[in-house]
Amino acid sequence: MREFDLIIVGSGSGNSILTEEYHNLDVAIVEPGTFGGTCLNVGCIPTKMYVYPATVAREALDASRLGVHASRDSVDWQAMRDRIFSRIDAIANGGLTYRKSLDNVTVIQEYVHFVAPKVLETESGEQITAPQIVLANGSRVQFPDVPGIDLPGVHTSDTVMRLDELPESIIVVGGGYIAAEFCHVFNGLGSKVTQLNRSERLLRQHDHTIAERFKREAALQWDLQLNRSITGIEQTPDGKLTVTAAASDESLETWEGTADVVLVATGRVPNSDTLNPEAANLDVYDSGLLAVDEYQRVLSDDQPVEGLWALGDICSPYQLKHVANAEARTVSHNVVHPDDLRATDHRFVPSAVFTEPQIATVGMPEEQARVWAEQNDTGITVKEQNFGDVAYGWAMEDSVGICKLIADRKTGLLLGAHLIGKDSSNLIQPLIQAMSFGQTAHEMARGQYWIHPALAEVVENALLGLDVPEQR
Repeated sequence: MREFDLIIVGSGSGNSILTEEYHNLDVAIVEPGTFGGTCLNVGCIPTKMYVYPATVAREALDASRLGVHASRDSVDWQAMRDRIFSRIDAIANGGLTYRKSLDNVTVIQEYVHFVAPKVLETESGEQITAPQIVLANGSRVQFPDVPGIDLPGVHTSDTVMRLDELPESIIVVGGGYIAAEFCHVFNGLGSKVTQLNRSERLLRQHDHTIAERFKREAALQWDLQLNRSITGIEQTPDGKLTVTAAASDESLETWEGTADVVLVATGRVPNSDTLNPEAANLDVYDSGLLAVDEYQRVLSDDQPVEGLWALGDICSPYQLKHVANAEARTVSHNVVHPDDLRATDHRFVPSAVFTEPQIATVGMPEEQARVWAEQNDTGITVKEQNFGDVAYGWAMEDSVGICKLIADRKTGLLLGAHLIGKDSSNLIQPLIQAMSFGQTAHEMARGQYWIHPALAEVVENALLGLDVPEQR
């Protein structure tokens, strides 16, 4: 059995825990896939590198209402793809080469699983152990169990971005953020897009107002088929794919559609099962997430296991890179400072959906906030501010954007912020800051200047529209 001082399973955010304090430790990094993790290779970064040109194209097509008549004459998909992945692949390869060059780091490019507490075995049969083990091996795409799911032309977010050509038509299966982003990418770049969702509601984790506004806008851009559950995929003689979907609403008939490509975007599952957690007696939730405490220590029989840590998608329900990075900072400190443990702050976790229109959210949706207020003997105040009601919104002739804020009526503290519209992922940041540092809505609105006539005035006006106490 080979012994190390530290074993890190996963090369995404787990790779970032190695600071100068680790230089004297003998470290093993286990990565059977592409070095750098989901975000770099198949997630956040490449998708947004497609989202931006799709947004540029979409805005050009929509500019006629402003008196500008533009067109999307052609899209060079191959050049776009090669530009994106030449950069990303170089970073992934560079990261692997760098780690391999370090005297104190061993890179193991195999899958591993537990055979006993603190003992991992590689695919080739080597057993490795360490007093400190960090589990950061992420999540994977979840496939629906339907006939034809393995046919050529059926893709996931892991593969669809490396297509050789922009498809003329694509069917996107799913109603979450991954589906929403890829519908925008392919629609913006010129593909005929159909989206299938098994329920009436898209983005079901979001505030109802935002989800309904997005559903309205999505239906104006691509073929939106709701209450449709995929039942099978078949290949036609000319190589296209025909998808069938049963109706969950009795008033609808079975749906059938044909496209060049099918994108399955029905969610991701944690990779905890690949580790054989039972062999180490680790606690695993029904969702597949490893159980951890606030210090990122893995639990066994509800008690933390000394020297065993987890971070990112394998233990976090958020599946967000910025959350994994925050948890990595926690683990990075705690591994080498066991007598000074730090906790990860998960109180106000923001997220954004880079679709069209862009969406950003932090805190409670209205439905949850009302339940919280009743349980805490208080009330809430809600303000929905249209982007089109501020000067920059006039300039954009905006009829889509909303900034929806929810606050505790007694204290004035924000409980939730939900935006849909241009630059929402940027506009929400001061609201995240206010919630994180305990600023009230009135303090935030009147304690600083707001640039006129910037679009951020929509946030200022929403804050001022809340029925909260004024602090002087």
